[in-house]
Amino acid sequence: MPWTREQMAARAARELQDGFYVNLGIGIPTLVANYIPDGIEVTLQSENGMLGMGPFPYEGDEDPDLINAGKQTITQLPSSSYFNSAESFAMIRGGHIDLTFLGAMEVSQNGDIANWTIPGKMLKGMGGAMDLVAGVKRVVALMEHANKAGVSKIVKQCTLPLTGSACVDLVVTDLCVFNLDRHQGGLTLIEMAPGVTLAEIKAKTEANFTTSA
Repeated sequence: MPWTREQMAARAARELQDGFYVNLGIGIPTLVANYIPDGIEVTLQSENGMLGMGPFPYEGDEDPDLINAGKQTITQLPSSSYFNSAESFAMIRGGHIDLTFLGAMEVSQNGDIANWTIPGKMLKGMGGAMDLVAGVKRVVALMEHANKAGVSKIVKQCTLPLTGSACVDLVVTDLCVFNLDRHQGGLTLIEMAPGVTLAEIKAKTEANFTTSA
């Protein structure tokens, strides 16, 4: 069985390390806030100007003035701080964020990522993604393995406008986890969702990849 969105977020959260400063992208990545492992203390950053985000609020506890970069309501912590976007992006561009989780429409086998626009569709803007892939120390793509038409989103070469090139370190999908060696330029399958077979992953993946021992 493929992982649900929540299970994908829980798997991605295993990449967190104690003391990390972490940015959560729009979509599935925002769910990671609810699955921080016990004993791990991380500080979540939102590029719209908040450091120290809490988990999503329960229904009825939402504060409409407290949102993340994806305009979703969030909670604050006693340690939360607020600032303007210039300071927020200075953190990102200055290399002060350890890890970012980003949604993606395509990831290529050499680590390119496309996640900001589909030509011909309404465009809201680049957002912070281009800065994140350039300035954050480790980039994890958290995405569905295929699009709504069943076409692989793990590709040999991206066809959509790029957000960044050779910048992704790990890909977590509903089917599996790929490690990506930027220097060697290749995908390695390191984990499969329970019940998912290697044959199924090969059939649904356009990109070339190897398997770990």
